[in-house]
Amino acid sequence: MTTIRLTAAQAMVRWLSVQMTAEGDRFIEGVWGIFGHGNVAGLGEALHGIKDTLPTWRGHNEQTMAHTAIAYAKAHKRTRAMAVTTSIGPGATNMVTAAALAYVNRLPVLLIPGDVFANRAPDPVLQQVESFADGTISANDCFRPVSRYFDRISRPEHILTALPRAMRVMTDPAECGPVTLAFCQDVQAEAYDYPETFFTPKVWHIRRPAPDAQELQTAIAALQAAKAPVIVAGGGVIYSQAEADLAAFATAHNIPVVETQAGKSALPHDHALNYGPVGVTGSSSANIVCETADLVIGLGTRFQDFTTGSWSLFKHPNRKILSINVQPYDAAKHGALALVSDAKIALQALGLALQSHKYASPDAKLKADWVAAKAAVKATPAAGNHLPTDMQVVGAVQRAATPQTVVMGAAGTMPGELHKIWDAAQGGYHMEYGFSCMGYEVAGALGIKMARPHADVICMVGDGSYMMANSELATAVMMGVPFIVVLTDNRGYGCINRLQKHTGGAPFNNLLDDSYHVNASAIDFVAHAASMGAKAVKANDIADLEAKLHAARDSAIPVVIVIDTDPAPSTAEGGTWWEVGVPEVSVRPAVNAARKNYETSKEKQRLAD
Repeated sequence: MTTIRLTAAQAMVRWLSVQMTAEGDRFIEGVWGIFGHGNVAGLGEALHGIKDTLPTWRGHNEQTMAHTAIAYAKAHKRTRAMAVTTSIGPGATNMVTAAALAYVNRLPVLLIPGDVFANRAPDPVLQQVESFADGTISANDCFRPVSRYFDRISRPEHILTALPRAMRVMTDPAECGPVTLAFCQDVQAEAYDYPETFFTPKVWHIRRPAPDAQELQTAIAALQAAKAPVIVAGGGVIYSQAEADLAAFATAHNIPVVETQAGKSALPHDHALNYGPVGVTGSSSANIVCETADLVIGLGTRFQDFTTGSWSLFKHPNRKILSINVQPYDAAKHGALALVSDAKIALQALGLALQSHKYASPDAKLKADWVAAKAAVKATPAAGNHLPTDMQVVGAVQRAATPQTVVMGAAGTMPGELHKIWDAAQGGYHMEYGFSCMGYEVAGALGIKMARPHADVICMVGDGSYMMANSELATAVMMGVPFIVVLTDNRGYGCINRLQKHTGGAPFNNLLDDSYHVNASAIDFVAHAASMGAKAVKANDIADLEAKLHAARDSAIPVVIVIDTDPAPSTAEGGTWWEVGVPEVSVRPAVNAARKNYETSKEKQRLAD
């Protein structure tokens, strides 16, 4: 057997550089890295040696580097990914939030935190977390609950098995998610005679599981018995690249489609059978269709509580749920009829069984009324001194959008408003709402633009979320990756302030003026963004915002447009109940009233079968 002598770190990066997609691209496009104690000498040197083949990029924060990598994978529909390496200690644990985000959203990312010395000779080393009860534990064990696969590389030959296992997980449609390979720092630098065959390029195919025959017959029987089915389209439709199949199936059989946050833009907004977003941030048209359906067909959705209205939307005892999902865990939720299958394959099989069968047409007026309601809240306000609403900001961005626009966000007001009222072209919507992680937005926009360089990427972010994490704006400037940031300044956490008041609470600790302060907060976001090298401007009103959006489109660097907004209003139309625990005992009448409403709403909740 012919071998080649390499350090473990050199072998790792060489192997990663030859793991290919069916289209001939590297699956791991490159590596984000902040070097420090634990990875600079081993992995840092190895990455330098391969930088012309496997690029390395430098970020400003470990968590947001990983967010960029995750957004890249999401924009590529899980067919490509990135790796992220950090030092040990705080550099590693900074990534735990991002690992949880990828875990919840089932998105592939390879995390390579440095680890302590496998030989333990210098223990305790700088930044080492010592367990009094377990000598094998390091800070990186924090990743175990939020990794689909976790391994510790404590011998150089471990990568011979660990790396293929990592790729298997990241390319598995059911198990897909973050992989953590904690890499002991002394082992990174140790040499080993690796088989040359280990570095033979390998193509990874993402499988399409076909349905079990019995499950398929049960699903067909449920469809044949149904009178008014509805399809709840989730992210699995997009990851399966089944958008055209969904459109064809819905059209052939006259079935209305409603969209989750992850599934929005699977169908273009103007498709006749797209009845809009579903659930808490849903449209009246979609929610009414779901309430009156006798069969709810979950297609690639995990039925998150925002989708189901905390399971109040699908309560009717005669309503059946058919869940089509590659992951059996999701397919079996709430006593659903499970059809474990790839979305594309399932739609084709069900379509073949239904043949030319058509269901009664859904009420077209429901959709028309919702389209009118959306238009009203997005309209340009009359001239005056009032602050614009976030919905009017969305309207301005909508009017400035092109067919190439991808609007994105993650937390606060924007996910709810964009899910409700944004008119998405197919593939034009990117929302991280599985974990709803504040601070994902700017880093995520960078990842989307790297994945889709010809897209018109617009990041919608509130001031609170921007303040959580904004440093990758400087990275985007440095790398010459342009996108537009629309920063709505409502002076605090407007979304959670509305929830606080809705549940009877007094405005407290959310808006800056309602928080403890000696000096009133007055953050100059234009100056802040400009200090990182972005082009930054202030929009005076909605008309000015539209003008500045058009002017920003051809910029070679990121553009940040700041606009002041009113924190109070939200879109009143649509929506459904969402369970938030309200105190059972309070001296505040408003809380007691909210508790009564809570108890009444709980009666509508569908319990697990």
